[in-house]
Amino acid sequence: MARRGAGTLFLPRLSLLLLLCPGGTLGCASVAVDSPIVPLGSAVTASCTIQSELCRSLERGKVRITWMLDNEPVAGSQRQGAGGTEVSNLTLPQFNRTQARLWCCVEWNGTKQRVGMAEIRAGYPPAKPSNLSCVLNLSDYGLTCQWEQGADSHLPTSVALKCAGSRAQAVTGCTPQGGRSRCTVPRRLLQLYRQMEIWVSATNALGTAESEHLCIDPMDVAKLDPPALRSIQSIPFQTDCIRLAWEVARSNAHMELQCELRYRAPEDPAWALVTGIIGQAGTTQRCGFLFGTQYHFQMRCRRSSARGYWSEWSPGRNYTTHEKAPTGKLDAWWSARPAGAGGRLEVQLRWKAPRRREANGRVLGYRVTLSPRRRGRDPPAVCNTTHTQCDFSAPAGTTRVYLSAYNAAGVSAATEVVLLERKGQPLAGLRAVPGGERSLWVRWEAPPAPAAAYVLEWQRVPSAPGRCSACWQMERDGAATTALIRDGIEPFQRYNISVYPLYKDAIGVPIHTAAYSKQKAPSYAPKLHLKSISKSDAELCWDPVPVEMQNGFITSYTIFWANSTADVSSATVNPSLSSFVIRELKPSTLYKVHIMASTAAGSTNGTSLTLVTTVLDDIEIQFLFLTLALVFVLLIFLLICFQKNGRVKQQFWPSVPDPANSSLGKWVPAELQQEPPQLPGVREPGLAAISTVTVLERAAGKQPPARGREPVPDPAGPGLPRPYVRQEGPRQGPGEPVQYARLGAEGYQGQQHPPPRLYVRSGSAQPLLAEPSPGPQPYENLWFPGAAPHGCPGAGGCPEEPSATFPLLQGLRISGAEELHDCRAF
Repeated sequence: MARRGAGTLFLPRLSLLLLLCPGGTLGCASVAVDSPIVPLGSAVTASCTIQSELCRSLERGKVRITWMLDNEPVAGSQRQGAGGTEVSNLTLPQFNRTQARLWCCVEWNGTKQRVGMAEIRAGYPPAKPSNLSCVLNLSDYGLTCQWEQGADSHLPTSVALKCAGSRAQAVTGCTPQGGRSRCTVPRRLLQLYRQMEIWVSATNALGTAESEHLCIDPMDVAKLDPPALRSIQSIPFQTDCIRLAWEVARSNAHMELQCELRYRAPEDPAWALVTGIIGQAGTTQRCGFLFGTQYHFQMRCRRSSARGYWSEWSPGRNYTTHEKAPTGKLDAWWSARPAGAGGRLEVQLRWKAPRRREANGRVLGYRVTLSPRRRGRDPPAVCNTTHTQCDFSAPAGTTRVYLSAYNAAGVSAATEVVLLERKGQPLAGLRAVPGGERSLWVRWEAPPAPAAAYVLEWQRVPSAPGRCSACWQMERDGAATTALIRDGIEPFQRYNISVYPLYKDAIGVPIHTAAYSKQKAPSYAPKLHLKSISKSDAELCWDPVPVEMQNGFITSYTIFWANSTADVSSATVNPSLSSFVIRELKPSTLYKVHIMASTAAGSTNGTSLTLVTTVLDDIEIQFLFLTLALVFVLLIFLLICFQKNGRVKQQFWPSVPDPANSSLGKWVPAELQQEPPQLPGVREPGLAAISTVTVLERAAGKQPPARGREPVPDPAGPGLPRPYVRQEGPRQGPGEPVQYARLGAEGYQGQQHPPPRLYVRSGSAQPLLAEPSPGPQPYENLWFPGAAPHGCPGAGGCPEEPSATFPLLQGLRISGAEELHDCRAF
């Protein structure tokens, strides 16, 4: 079965090979296009013809023709042609590819096969070459021409340089190689000293384009070899002039030449050019050179007919002119102040180095003297330095000093510096604007009085070590109102500028301004600090940005704050302030705050600060704490009162005896008689509570009344008991005070009459109370009728009282009192 399947698959493959072989389908199909090269964007027409009788493997009537442009299918029309052929026509309305393959395909046995192909290219006609120029090289007399090629045509293009003599036909002079746009016409095709016509021709399948025709004599475009400088020297009698000698190259010896000389000092921005030097070889003179200055010289030549090209510049040659003594006056500026001792004057003198034209060479140093030079004698110098600044001490009253410069050739004439006082009128106005990234224009209004000159000072803020801490310049034109500062100016740095008007006999008071040559956004913004916060306000503060980090004038600070709901607010703050209060905040809310610093050239945001408003204000918090403190103190006081109840009660409510209630009842003389009779009340049976115990003194010489007798009045007066009298010494005899006790029972709830009372009289010689105590103590060991007290001789030794008299006090014992040893008083 496997072999049979393999044989089944082999037959279609063999048929495909037969279709693709030269004697197969390719021999029975043909593809034709109207043009294989067309303009880009134009229409393309193609046809594919299939001859069925030549294609044995194709079944008649089942041929289907399709088209593919590279790998993309395109639709065409199919019809039956003459002789049993099948024809398919295809039209592409706009061909936008520079190169493509058009395939004709047939479908056979369910498979699409490519049976024919046509390659199509599209592009543009060649562009016109331009800027043709040629140069004749005298070393081999070859004419090298170059030009600019036009736009790419997307088609193969052939380029050739054509040339023709006055009577000769046009020939191809040369063909560029490697796609370059230059080539060289050999000497054999040239006609020297005659006019020739030269042009460039470009050709492709869509057309030909030619450059402008160049009509030249090859010798007119010859480029000579550069000359050689032989010697340069100064002319002795004319000290600012030099003589220069040269010679031309050997290849140019037979020609009349026109040459140029150029020279420049290292400090010069451009070359100085000397023209009109004619001759094959020789010398030339030139004046106006500076003394003691090094110059660089070069020379070039061309044909004197003023046609052709200049030669290259000759190799350079350096020469330094001789020096002479400096000339001119030095610009000087000073500041002076009295010294602390000796009345001397401390002077700081500054000056500008002489200009190159006045230095006449390299300045070796400067001398400052207090008197001018006379008869060739140099006065002693107070300062001899190579710098342009000198600090020295001068005698009091010095008004002039003399400054001079010297080099290897001599000393300049002394410049007189008058130390004037600063008391003149100031300028009317001053401002500074950028003159560039490294310069400042300073403009001022002239003072009312005419000035002889102006001095400008500028200083970087802050002053960097090693730099010009106080640069200055002098404007000698008294009518000037502007000046350009260039020395030491850098972008993004602040400079303080001062201008002094100089008068004939005084110096004007300076006025000041600040400026930047260029500004940008600050390097960073300040860091916010929280100074205070409440439930609705937050006070913020910050440190100003340092001047060296501002990069410009701070125009404003902007504060931004936002809560968690992204409710963003902002406020602009004057740059002179360093604090701000945010108001109308929500209590107990988190906020994000940041600050932005701005200059005229940009802004910079600072880091974010997180803050949370409080629930209460400071006053509310203080009131709350005060309230809590008061409550706490009150609680402590109440706790102490509960812990010390007895003592507090004794302090605020002390026990005071009531003399009006001191009667002893019926058996107490006088006092008991005056009391109103106690009416018995109806009450429920039960024990009575003792409410009061009163101790009375016995009247002198009287005995307590017997049973049934009336009480004897007390001399002290009725109802006046003496509470708790302490008795000392031996037992009392007749007539001595005797202690009494009154005990009463509290009534029941709801009774209207006073509670019953019990009066007890002590018959013992011992004191009723023991040792003195701070207050009344309860009694114990009191005997009442019906009970046998301690110390009684027995039932027959003490008078008997009916037990019914005090039924509630039987067996009463009062704690804290001494026992009653003698009951005879009862």
